[in-house]
Amino acid sequence: MSRSQVSRRALLAGMAGAPFVRSASAQAAWPNRPVQVMVPYPPAGGADTTARILYAKIGTILGRQFVIENRGGAGGTIGEAVVAKAAPDGYTILHDGTAYSINGALYSNLSFDYNKDFDAVALVSLVPNILVVTPSLPVNTMADVIAYAKAAPDGIDMASSGNGTLQHLSLEMFRFMTGTKVNHVPYRGGGPALNDVMGGQVKFFFSNGSSVVGMIQGGKVKAIAHTGKGRLKSLPDVPPASDTLPGFEAYEWNGVFVPYGTPPAIVRTLNGAINEAIRAPEVKERFEQLNIDSRPNTPEEFRAFVKDQMERWGKVVKEANIKLG
Repeated sequence: MSRSQVSRRALLAGMAGAPFVRSASAQAAWPNRPVQVMVPYPPAGGADTTARILYAKIGTILGRQFVIENRGGAGGTIGEAVVAKAAPDGYTILHDGTAYSINGALYSNLSFDYNKDFDAVALVSLVPNILVVTPSLPVNTMADVIAYAKAAPDGIDMASSGNGTLQHLSLEMFRFMTGTKVNHVPYRGGGPALNDVMGGQVKFFFSNGSSVVGMIQGGKVKAIAHTGKGRLKSLPDVPPASDTLPGFEAYEWNGVFVPYGTPPAIVRTLNGAINEAIRAPEVKERFEQLNIDSRPNTPEEFRAFVKDQMERWGKVVKEANIKLG
């Protein structure tokens, strides 16, 4: 069993009974004023969506406002740098995503260190990618796609939402595992890529599993497989890619970090509130509609998960020789 399987199993299968710990002393002292939540990506994306669902509930639980600030740019590193240098007092927190586990391998001159400048608090969500294709394409399974790619003299063009994104790394992993030729076509975001898949300008795309559900259900794109485990509640007929390619797994995840040195009592209080929020029926229902998987977890479990993700994607970045700065 791989480390990624172990860490994910620990996070998603073994933590349903994780205790909700809220320190009485921390609760009395923190938060006693609004908390800034840095989302280092533009509005309306996956991280922003989960943040707005989550912190509306956390604000109710803790009785204080959690104010979301979107500061996108440079793959999330601009907003991350702000939090890395913020006071470790619990009033500036980072709601980040998969790029947190990739950027360290992509950028060589960052002003902060992911391993030294943040403390892990909690994993909030896991969302698989979904391999979608132009509806008219004569493929219906992952095996069909592999055969189609191998038969194409010049390989296949596959979109991504940008260089170094999880969608880019997913196509690189597909290329490595299948031995096919894949030509990377980067876009400035998932929306433009999906538009061209619908129009047939590019025919293959590992899309974020939350943003593409309506298009699949409406027949605008065809779903081939997803990059998670089991079946998706909103798309139960779409199989996991690992049924055909064992070990093929890729998740868009969101999680919460604080500046290094934040008092442990505050970390425990925030972790407890996050766990309570993701168990709330209204949050669970909304997450399920978006193909988001989530279970209570501890800071230690989340830290181990992030370490595993950094190792997994760092290897792909190195093998694909991807550099952004």
